[in-house]
Amino acid sequence: MNAKPLVALGAAQFLMVLDTSVMNVSISQLVEDFDTDVTTIQAVITVYTLVMAAFLITGGKLGDILGRRRAFAIGMVVYGVGSLLTAVAPTLPVLVIGWSVLEGLGGALVLPALAALVGGNFTGADRAMAYGVIGGLAGAGIAVGPLLGGWVTTYLTWRLVFAGEVVVVVFILLVLNWITDVPPTGPRRRLDAVGAALSVLGLTLVVLGVLQSSVWGWLMPRDSPITILGFALTPFVIGAGLLTLGLLRSWLRHREEQGREPLVRWALMDIPPLRATLSTLLAQNLILLGLFFTIPLYLQVVLGHDAFQTGLRLLPVSITMLITAMSAPLLNRFLTPRQVVRLGFAVLVLATLWLLAAVEPELNEASFALAMAVLGIGMGLLAAQLGNVAQSSVGENDRSEVGGLQYTAQNLGSSLGTAFIGSILIGVLTAATQFGIAARPEISQAVQDEIGVAVHSGVNFVPVDQVRAALQDAGIPGDEAAALIETYADAQLLGLRVAFLTASAIALLSLFLTRNLPNTRLATRPNQPREPAATG
Repeated sequence: MNAKPLVALGAAQFLMVLDTSVMNVSISQLVEDFDTDVTTIQAVITVYTLVMAAFLITGGKLGDILGRRRAFAIGMVVYGVGSLLTAVAPTLPVLVIGWSVLEGLGGALVLPALAALVGGNFTGADRAMAYGVIGGLAGAGIAVGPLLGGWVTTYLTWRLVFAGEVVVVVFILLVLNWITDVPPTGPRRRLDAVGAALSVLGLTLVVLGVLQSSVWGWLMPRDSPITILGFALTPFVIGAGLLTLGLLRSWLRHREEQGREPLVRWALMDIPPLRATLSTLLAQNLILLGLFFTIPLYLQVVLGHDAFQTGLRLLPVSITMLITAMSAPLLNRFLTPRQVVRLGFAVLVLATLWLLAAVEPELNEASFALAMAVLGIGMGLLAAQLGNVAQSSVGENDRSEVGGLQYTAQNLGSSLGTAFIGSILIGVLTAATQFGIAARPEISQAVQDEIGVAVHSGVNFVPVDQVRAALQDAGIPGDEAAALIETYADAQLLGLRVAFLTASAIALLSLFLTRNLPNTRLATRPNQPREPAATG
């Protein structure tokens, strides 16, 4: 096995997932540096994964048009420029342009090409090993990011992580020739501009609606810019996004029927293993990024740990996820992909319930570390299988398109995970605070009315000390302030528990998505199986 292509491609994969985990563990510092709040930083994180999700299918098609290695190189350049701008960002808008937009667009070019290049540079058992390494590095980037970012953020500055990314980008570009190009065969591809626009608009509206639900309210309006028939704007924005995606499907079928090149051939979705893989990838990343947004809030905001201490407590995920993902070739000798993925989701149910039980005002270090280790095992089992199954479901000519779909599912799941789990957390925090205040007889009606107006528009997830200072500045009497602080602290823990319970429920329901995954061991399957529906 020639490891050189894997070094370059693995470094790129590691970079693509490092950013979000660094940002998650640096939330408190970002709030302070840019004088903003947790909800705004949640939006910045979500926009990054949203930009990638919205443009990945288009990025995969551009890889077919420009050539996979060339698209990979262009994407790395854009990504490097975004990293540099992020490293020196003086204001929040510049951070959004550099990180959320430029790095997101760069990633949208890199990831589909990366998936195709891994599939094209390796065959047979080497390909399974390569996807296991790529999956492990993706997991390591998600989990090592908090440790690396935590140390740099605590003792230096989070900006150095992005400066370091520029160095890695330069290295990848210098060794680009290590990667063998995999040119697509068949007729020259063309970009479907209408399909690309519908894809971007539909995905953006869906994620925007979920993200803003914590501010606007899901149904009953909270701080909605407008109301429609007495309801918040949220369901209408999500509905418009789903309608747009429905139009995209009709448009793609129309293009195929006319014999014209669609953005992505809908016939690929007729391949059962690929369809199952995409849905499980979305679920996996929804759970993972939802947890990696929520867990740092518990460690930093509730328990008061700094970024480095937070990173240390996330380290067990990195270790077990990497080891498990690297064990893919061994697992494939004894278990089918369907069995491995089902086992992975079952382990995730156990891990998230364990984390739920560990959420207390004082951290049980041993229990929390074991829960994080089990979480890493579950994620590693999924990471080791799904990329290989997706690329093995089609032939060489479809790898870029499938890569685009594959990473679209991943990043859409990441966006929805941060937005949905975050909205559940803030929604429960707000509701529990409202009910808790109303149930405390020691809080006067005047104070309840005063606090209630502010709480109705939504509650920010902030340290208890910050709440205490705000109540003192407002002149709230000591006994009433103590009751309010206790109510808010209890609401924080309840919000976190419900967030973990939601992740557990998603993992349990995801078991039903695995029915069409391959039920024969990959080692016994043909090297490049191809369903008739995928031909065009």
